[in-house]
Amino acid sequence: MNILYLHGLDSKLSPEKKAILEKYGKVYAPDLNYYDNPDAIQTIIDLHTDVEIDAVIGSSMGGFAGYYVSNALSRPALLFNPALMKRSVPQNVPSQENYNNLKQIVIGQKDDVVSPADTLTFLSEDFNPVTDIHLHLVPWLDHNIPVEFFEEEVESFFRKLGY
Repeated sequence: MNILYLHGLDSKLSPEKKAILEKYGKVYAPDLNYYDNPDAIQTIIDLHTDVEIDAVIGSSMGGFAGYYVSNALSRPALLFNPALMKRSVPQNVPSQENYNNLKQIVIGQKDDVVSPADTLTFLSEDFNPVTDIHLHLVPWLDHNIPVEFFEEEVESFFRKLGY
């Protein structure tokens, strides 16, 4: 299995979280500069044309990018606090025609960086009846995803995929 991990605006994939993902397959975690590349989503799609991506995982700005990359590649996605409605850095969204069959979206209800209400609004406005959306609203979770919680959500996601 090939897993594409998309980091947030000012973050990278930690070694601890990478080790968790490596239990399920090969991890591709490109170093993205959202500030200088307003076409980061298309860049991500173009970078991985030679590798068959099986699952997309992203957090915050990477969750935003992952939402659209998973649609473009028709692959399932696990998204942590995705910045779907508003972002501090402008990004262009390629035209979307495909919607994959699974998106597991984790929303921290105490997130003060990405508004949980905005994320829910976006999802209701971008509603697509063919997408299998699993929402996990977490009352205690803020913007940062603790390693232990990350591991639980990753395990849950891959169980849904049959792994």
